[in-house]
Amino acid sequence: MKYLVRDKVLAIGDDYWIEDEDGRQAFLVDGKALRLRDTLELKDPDGRILITLREKFFSLRDAMTLERDDQRLAVIRRKRLSLLRHHHRVTLVEGTELDVSGRIAEREFKIEYAGELLALVSRQWYRIRETYAVDVIREDADAALLIAVAVCVIRMSEREGQEGLDQREGDDGRGSLRDVARAVG
Repeated sequence: MKYLVRDKVLAIGDDYWIEDEDGRQAFLVDGKALRLRDTLELKDPDGRILITLREKFFSLRDAMTLERDDQRLAVIRRKRLSLLRHHHRVTLVEGTELDVSGRIAEREFKIEYAGELLALVSRQWYRIRETYAVDVIREDADAALLIAVAVCVIRMSEREGQEGLDQREGDDGRGSLRDVARAVG
């Protein structure tokens, strides 16, 4: 089953619908603004929270947790030693690991378990700039979990890209002397 996602990754506080391939609203991504850490809720069409996505506090590397019914479901972290592609590891609470790899910034990647393809994320089916599809390959897979993984990985990648851009521009959070001079003068 394919799900259509209209990308609003950096728009914290915005809500957006994920539709199934027949155009029906399948999931709502509800951004929670004014929180200390980045928090999203993946809801069904009736408004029930299926999975909560949270930025992990006090982590040595970027990480996000997925929770279901206030219980930790998984932790997502970027693998640091991948040279050619972006890789993330999803560690489920029972120890199972999913591998996410591909060109995440371009919305072209896959989610696998032990080499078996579970979901494929791609823009190739859609020419609309801010749109990509999550194609859940296995019928028995947890579609909400796979969509939550895709949303988290993209969000982490976008945030990491923005932080890299800020560092290259010399933004250390204090502003430059030129910015201060402009504000004063």
